[in-house]
Amino acid sequence: MFLWFKALHIIFVICWFAGIFYLPRLFVHHAMSEDLATQQRLSIMERKLYRFTTPFAVLTVVFGVAMAYMNWGYYKTAIWFHIKLTLALILLVYHFYCGHLVRQFAAQKNQRSHVFYRVFNEIPVLFLFAIVILVVIKPF
Repeated sequence: MFLWFKALHIIFVICWFAGIFYLPRLFVHHAMSEDLATQQRLSIMERKLYRFTTPFAVLTVVFGVAMAYMNWGYYKTAIWFHIKLTLALILLVYHFYCGHLVRQFAAQKNQRSHVFYRVFNEIPVLFLFAIVILVVIKPF
């Protein structure tokens, strides 16, 4: 059962990351756009992508928690796991902040430049590197 949960966890992580990699790229284009029709089209794309991606974030958490529960004796003392968990929680905050930004763009209340969103777009990449290294190498 654990391996099924692990496989599903990995699948949902990949699906979730596809969304949080692409959504901020839409923000970059939206922030650069001066055409109202393009902005409206991007708002629709952002909303649909966020709604599509959110269940993957939830399922990532569900299967991650289930795996931790199944082997809590090990995970409760594994420092690498606690660091990974902290990074994953920060990514959830990032995800929900993206939802806030989707609503800001839809209301035409964006105050940031495309440069901000270009940098913002790189955050999940750094977290992905750190999390994969922690899970595979288990340095602590």
